[in-house]
Order: sequence, then structure tokens, then C-alpha cells
Amino acid sequence: MSRRTLRMRHVRRRLNNAFIRPQTLAFLPALMLGGYWFGGEGLLLITSVTFPVVLLLGGLLEGDRNLELLDSLTGLANRQHLLQVLGEHLEHFEGRGQSTVAFVVQLDDFSEVSEALGSAGTEEILRRTADRIHDVIRPGDLAGRLIEHRFALVLGPVRQANMEVGLRIAERMQAAIAEPISLNAGSVYVTASVGFCLARRAPQRTADAMLEAAEIAMDEARRSGRGSVRAYSNEMNDAVVSRNSLSEEIGIAFDEGQIKPWFQPQVSTETGLVTGFEALARWHHPERGILPPADFLDAVDAAGMLERLGEVMLFNGLSALRLWDKSGYRVPRVALNFSSAELRNPQLVDKIRWELDRFDLTSDRLIVEILESVVADSSNDTITANIAALATMGCEIDLDDFGTGHASIANIRRFAINRIKIDRSFVTRVDSDPDQQKMVSAILSMAERLDLDAVAEGVETPGEYATLSGLGCHHVQGFSISEPMPLEETLTWMDEHASNLENVPGVRHPII
Repeated sequence: MSRRTLRMRHVRRRLNNAFIRPQTLAFLPALMLGGYWFGGEGLLLITSVTFPVVLLLGGLLEGDRNLELLDSLTGLANRQHLLQVLGEHLEHFEGRGQSTVAFVVQLDDFSEVSEALGSAGTEEILRRTADRIHDVIRPGDLAGRLIEHRFALVLGPVRQANMEVGLRIAERMQAAIAEPISLNAGSVYVTASVGFCLARRAPQRTADAMLEAAEIAMDEARRSGRGSVRAYSNEMNDAVVSRNSLSEEIGIAFDEGQIKPWFQPQVSTETGLVTGFEALARWHHPERGILPPADFLDAVDAAGMLERLGEVMLFNGLSALRLWDKSGYRVPRVALNFSSAELRNPQLVDKIRWELDRFDLTSDRLIVEILESVVADSSNDTITANIAALATMGCEIDLDDFGTGHASIANIRRFAINRIKIDRSFVTRVDSDPDQQKMVSAILSMAERLDLDAVAEGVETPGEYATLSGLGCHHVQGFSISEPMPLEETLTWMDEHASNLENVPGVRHPII
């Protein structure tokens, strides 16, 4: 179906809704009465005949035989129509000198956008996005809406349906979507993740398999970060099978206590003393062994259990503090990562306050780690209020993965950040790469001027430790200190670490 035909049907659908909706039909008797009042029986007769004739000539009462192939909100093709056209392309063109590509586009973090704008604003954003996708495609391409904030594009058959073409079209759609949308006297900014599948790489030569492959690629792009693009590969499908399997087991894992925190120490570069432990989730899977978060967080998210994971981490993290205190070890704080899902919970602050009271711990013993991306996208009032309340309560606020997002200095001050965590991408080879040293030095200089502390994560060699210490980074964390370990092993490690400190003649030396 041509782009012009789709646009005409879109217009016709809106006219149809305007003219024959109940409110308009309820006005029809008044129209007839007005005709009689002002023009007598003659005008009444003309009005009563002319109005239905106009509607019939416009095709508004007869309906559109293909209206069921269009999305009612945006006027784009729906999934049924996309699959129909994609199937025709595969049948008539694939293997005969031409091919096609299927794209799936999803707006990033749309639940937050929807929460901020309400239903009317959300629908307007979806309509504007649909128009922008429609405006950048070529004649012969077919754009559609799959569900909610997920769109799709079926590329008209071309001779060079390769990776370069796919990336170019994906970037063109992303650029169009990213333009600010004027709404309610303000501007709304949205980004999109894109996945696509080349026909020759589809797991099967069917429209369903190809579109599903593009959706898998889009999900992979979304996991890689906002505004990412990914092309489908067979490895992605294997990963989906693995994640789906884990999703089915995740409830049992929580019930049986298979998911617990492991702890990685943070130490002072000036004294070598432990300044805290970060709690990192680990799943002791009965068949697959110890799984890091990267292997199962998507499964937790898919199962809707991110908040339950947070509860497990909080309980066990505070339990660890109590154990260290009772055993005579000085561990000032424990750091816990809080997801956006947890931070959107209006009851989060009360929950944390209750847990701290339960373990008889002061609030300054808890470090709340939030991702830089959460601070950068501060449009959610609940998240903003929760972070501010936790800071006021006395919890330390760490800004995680600093340097990888777009958090402004204004937001850093507004959220009462106490410490920034320098991402490991800046730490790697800092002892041998002058550019890395300049970058870290600039970050530390900014932190000092803003009266912020800093901790470098991912410190893996004594050389990196020594360089960071020399640059003025007060805290370090990484494999050069210790790998994450189960709670029961932390006591032995701290004994050994204290023993090593006694043999160190000076400060600012790696303690391994």
C-alpha cells in the first residue's frame, strides 16, 4: 500500500470519527430543525437529503474495507498488515535480485514519559512519532505500529538490503524521533532504540520469524542503553532462550534464597583502610553455578521482580553491617544499587527507614547508589522526591558510572550527591595512557571544586591503583583490592587485609 494511500486513509479515519461519532449524530436533529426554522420545508428536505449524500460520497458511512489493517491511533499499518506485506516481499522478491529489511523501533523509558504527560499527552506523542517515522521513509516502504510505543518498518524491496542500509535507515528514524516535540507550551524529548533483521539472516523465511527477529534485536538494543541500534544475529536468539528459561526459575530462586549479595571492598588510598563494601547481586544457580547480574537482571525485570530483588539486597546488606559490627570489624558503610523501578516507589523512603530501625543502624551507614542516567533524566517527580528525602534522612548518595551519561552539574547539586563513582572505562590503563590520566584528573578536579568525594571502580592492577592515588582519588574498588565475595568470606579477607596493612611502611601504596 502506498504512502499516499495510507495518508488518505488516515485523514478519512479522522473525518469518520468526527462526523459519525455519537456527539455529532446527536446534533443531527438540531440541524434538521434549524433548516426548517430558517428555510421552511424546502430547506429541511434539502438538508435531510444532502447531509447523508455528502457522507456517502466521502466514503464515511460505508467504512473502509481495509480499515482493519490500520492502527486506530496513528493511522499507520497494524501488525497484520505489516506481516502481510512482508510476506509478499519475501515470496516475490527474496532470492530474485532484491530483498527487504524489517525494523522495530521502541521509544525509550516511555513509562516515565507517559506518567508525566497523562493519557492525552501520551497519545499525542505517539501520533507525532508515527508522523515522523512516516515522513522519513521512502515510497514503497510500510510503517506501522505494533503495540503501545513500539513501531515497525518494512523496507520496500531493494537490491542492496545490507547492514549499511539498515544502519542508515535506523539512524534516520532515530534522528527524526529525537527532534523536540512541542506540547503544552513546553518541549518533550524522546529517544528510540532500533532493532532490524536482514531477510537473509532471519531464522526462517517467513514474515512472522523475520519480524520477531527484529523485535529480538530491538530488545538487545534497549538493554545496551538508550538510543542504541542492533542487527539480529543467531546468538541473540540463543540469549533469549536462556533468559526465558531463567525467567521461569526466578521466583523459585527468590523463595529458596539462591539470590544474595556478594561484597566487594572499597578502600582509602591514603590509609588503606576499608571505607565500605558494595553489595553486588549473585545468583547461586543449582545447575549453572554463580551468575553475575548481567546474566539474570533481564530475567528479573521480565518477571516484574526488580523491587523484590531490591528488598533482598537491602535486607542482606544491612544484615552484613550488623554482623561486621558484632564481630568487631570497622566497616563504615555498605553501598546498594537502586533501580529506577525502586526509586519510583512512593513508599521507598519509609521502607528504608523501617529497615534501618529494624537493624538499629543510623542512616549514614547506607550508601544509595543511583545511575548517572537516572539523574540525567530527572523528569519523574517521585524519583526526585525519593532521592532528596534519602539525602535529607542522612543516607550517602553515590552517583554510579559517572562519565557515561549526561548528568548536568545542576542535577548533581540538586540531588545532593555526596560522591561520584568514576566508571571503569576511564580507569582502565590509566597508569599507561596519558589521555586517560587527563580525563580522570579533570573529573577529580571537578569533584573537588564541587566538594564531592570520588571512588574509582574497576581498578584491576597495582599500577592503576598507584596512579589514581597520585591523582588524588580518595577511594578505589576493584580486583586489585579484591573480587566480590560471599559474606562469610569477608571476615577472613578483612583479617588478611589488616595484617598486610601492618607491613606497609607508608601510605598511597597498593594493598593486594
